[in-house]
Amino acid sequence: MFNAGELFQWERFITPSIIKLFYWLCVAIAILGGLYGVISSLALMAYSPIAGLIMAVLCIAGMVAGVVFARIVAEFVLIVFRINEHLGAIRNRGEPL
Repeated sequence: MFNAGELFQWERFITPSIIKLFYWLCVAIAILGGLYGVISSLALMAYSPIAGLIMAVLCIAGMVAGVVFARIVAEFVLIVFRINEHLGAIRNRGEPL
């Protein structure tokens, strides 16, 4: 991970180290939101079975979409840092771009 002393120095980025934590936090929020929606849809089924079923399907689809979207965003952030590392390696070798 990272040391507390590295927090105020700019030699190394801390985002690649903590992006996994944010990813799992987003996944947990998406799953909890989806489960809350499914439970709410069960309550709605008492009044309107079709509306409750549609809401349950949409909540499950939203939960899956949230997990996939969180993964895509995390990968994009990591790609930016990987590009930065590769450009630094090219610069250190002295090769022209």
